[in-house]
Amino acid sequence: MQSPEQLKRQEELNRKLKENLGRIRKKLLVLSNKGGVGKSFVATSLALIAARRGLQTGLLDADIHGPSVAHMLGFAGMPLGVTEDNVIEPIPVRENLVAVSTASLLKSQDDSVIWRGPLKMGLLKQFLAEVRWGELDLLIVDSPPGTGDEPLSIAQLIPEMSGAVVVTSPQDIALLDSRKCISFLNQLKIPTLGILENLSGMLCPYCGKPIDVFKQGGGKQAAADLGVPFLGAIPIDPEIVRASDDGKPYVLEHPDSEAAKVLEAIIEEVGKL
Repeated sequence: MQSPEQLKRQEELNRKLKENLGRIRKKLLVLSNKGGVGKSFVATSLALIAARRGLQTGLLDADIHGPSVAHMLGFAGMPLGVTEDNVIEPIPVRENLVAVSTASLLKSQDDSVIWRGPLKMGLLKQFLAEVRWGELDLLIVDSPPGTGDEPLSIAQLIPEMSGAVVVTSPQDIALLDSRKCISFLNQLKIPTLGILENLSGMLCPYCGKPIDVFKQGGGKQAAADLGVPFLGAIPIDPEIVRASDDGKPYVLEHPDSEAAKVLEAIIEEVGKL
């Protein structure tokens, strides 16, 4: 049973949460049910493209145990600021883009977060309620793999979620997991913007012929089977790996790449929500 002080704290958080969310026009959830499919690359890239278009954009890394947004956007090791009235300041990544990640709370990038569900729910609520997000056109939430505590907490904390992008890779095991994501979204009544197929083949750097490393077309077929839009396919590109490791914005440095074109189209769709 909660003490009067704890109840008062929760009431205050709920008030701040409602106020913060009321200043954010659209909220987009990026998720997958399997790790290693490039979900964080998609989330960070969408945020960068939206900011470049002049949209006031926020990015919340909801992956508490394996945060990667800070590294991919080049602010690893940078702590969050806290004002005298205990308001958390997000990290200013670049013009029109701010971000928050658990990585900013860790003393070392090698530190692990060993928490159960209630603690994770509490931190995510604090990130949404006590961060000075300001007036945003778009908040993108990078959810950890799966349909457990974190994505469920986000769905409960943001009941008016504008839509969700499901990221998958072409192989059968990943497609089975993406179907579970669609089921998760349907049960929580979150609109599915569509399925995005990442790691969709590559061109041989020597002969230029296509190589189906993880097959191709599975995401498109899954979207057709499930009756949801197919958002496109992003091929494997070694430059994406290098850019992500170096904390550089691949989609901004390679605006004519297939990845950039696909992700630009998704931001166009978000604008219609």
